[in-house]
Amino acid sequence: MTGNREAPGAEAHRSAVRSLLRLWPFVRPARGRLLAGAVLAVLASAMSLVIPLALKWTVDGPIADREPSGVWLGGLAILVLGVLEAGLFGLRRLLVARPLAEVEATMRAAFYRHLQRLPVAFHDRWASGQLLSRATTDLMLLRIFLAFALTFLVVNSLTIVIGFVILLLQRWTLGLVLLAPVIPLVLLCRSFEARYSLAARTAQDQVGDLTTVVEESVLGIRIIKGFGRHRGQQRAFEALSARVRATELRKARLLGALWAVIMLLPEAAIGAALVLGVREVADGGLTAGALVAFLSTALALRWPVESLGFLLALSNEAATATDRYFEVLDVPVPDDAVAPGGASGAEGAPAPKEAPASRASPGDGLRLEGVEFRYPDAPPGAPPVLRGVDLHIRPGETMALVGATGSGKTTLTALIPRLHEATAGRITLDGQDVAALPRERLRELVAVAFEEPTLFSASVGENVLMGGADAGPDELARALAVARADGFVRALPQGAETRVGEQGLSLSGGQRQRLALARAVIGKPRFLILDDPLSALDVHTEAQVERALREVLATTTALVVAHRPSTVLLADRVALLSEGRIAAVGTHHRLLRENREYAWLMSAPEGGRAPRGDLQEGDERP
Repeated sequence: MTGNREAPGAEAHRSAVRSLLRLWPFVRPARGRLLAGAVLAVLASAMSLVIPLALKWTVDGPIADREPSGVWLGGLAILVLGVLEAGLFGLRRLLVARPLAEVEATMRAAFYRHLQRLPVAFHDRWASGQLLSRATTDLMLLRIFLAFALTFLVVNSLTIVIGFVILLLQRWTLGLVLLAPVIPLVLLCRSFEARYSLAARTAQDQVGDLTTVVEESVLGIRIIKGFGRHRGQQRAFEALSARVRATELRKARLLGALWAVIMLLPEAAIGAALVLGVREVADGGLTAGALVAFLSTALALRWPVESLGFLLALSNEAATATDRYFEVLDVPVPDDAVAPGGASGAEGAPAPKEAPASRASPGDGLRLEGVEFRYPDAPPGAPPVLRGVDLHIRPGETMALVGATGSGKTTLTALIPRLHEATAGRITLDGQDVAALPRERLRELVAVAFEEPTLFSASVGENVLMGGADAGPDELARALAVARADGFVRALPQGAETRVGEQGLSLSGGQRQRLALARAVIGKPRFLILDDPLSALDVHTEAQVERALREVLATTTALVVAHRPSTVLLADRVALLSEGRIAAVGTHHRLLRENREYAWLMSAPEGGRAPRGDLQEGDERP
């Protein structure tokens, strides 16, 4: 999904100024240099308005009096003014380049930091390409706006106002002729802003979709090639590219029409002023130098006036980029900890219901009481994924969690480290409600290894050490040995310093899974959550890892999602999860004898639909 988008037309009624004002907290540290840069730009633009006065003096003085030395002096004055103008613009660029780069870096860091703090439910709803485009393309547009458009909207507006004051002082009748197009231009710009904002937002969202397709195609290149789907992917990419191109062409047509009118009306006004001015010179009411100065001033105002369309386009694109940026930053981050009995939920998640008083006490292990979970974007009326889950894992005990595909096993394991927030009930670790624990402390107590291991573009050692903040080489060696990864790691070109590449795809599935397991155990956590951690291993490697893993499980409280009997045998007891509830708890052999559903799951192919098995006599209650 592409994330939450506003209804079409919403952008047309949004104030671009109000959106851009939200950048002020990031721009505030650079305000001194930006103001100094704007002053330099105003002074540089003033040079262009002084040049016509030098021309007037040259024409009415040395040229009219046929004094060559005076002409050289006038030419030198114009040259000096031109050099000053260029130098001031260059100094402005040097002055603002560094602070604006820092503003962009600060905004990108704030965006990334916020993404890391947002709940998993947010990332489930948003396409990564949309987030990537906001962190790259949109921030680039904002830097361009701050470096160029913002300054010159102010500078060119001041230049136009000062220029027209000079024109009216020089010849007010001709000045009024040049002012005639102002009202039509203002009305045109207002209409353009509304239409261009909508087109700009559409284009930026479409670029996000295109980025998502590219990213997914690169990450899934093995699937695409394996199934020969490259032509289909190419067609999908071309269709999205065509949509982006059509939107960009619509933007170009809007900007082209605006620019044509902005250029045509002032040029027509200058032409009319020229005709009237020549008549006044012929009648003796105006000197030739005054007419040259007037027309030179009018021509100096051409760029400030004609640039308005381009600057408005940049400003509207920056406003939509700001809106897209703050769409993510405005998503609330769950509180680090709240009072027991109420968990800080993911955005849109209902507040947890109050659970009965806990029987937990220090050293009580892991306990779930009346736990319920419903995804925030679930359809109204849809049953919760988990409902009324009660489970107690004693200190030092290993509990296997077994259930049919889709029964909610992975969801349940995600609630313990608060990757998702329970919508009802409570979860305690040695008597402490996880909702009341600071997340940093919670992640120190609980380590997780997922069925789908994720590795980063870093070395093997760096990937494993992510699981232990204070771990060193000795702990790394121990964790690799526990996961039976030390052998293949030593065989890598640079050993543990070898970079594994994006997503760790340079390694086999079993190797990635073993490194993920090593990452989970390196910090010697008090609670260990393993989501089918051995599914990608061959039987021989699985047996080796199981032997080493038994040593780790003997010193920790663990919940292990299992699909195979060999993994179940690592556990002291087994919990059967059926239709979002704990249906039975007991030893593997007892459940195998007395529970039809459990026996079916242990004998049927993975993912087979198990018959509903009622709790049999002899099974333990949760």
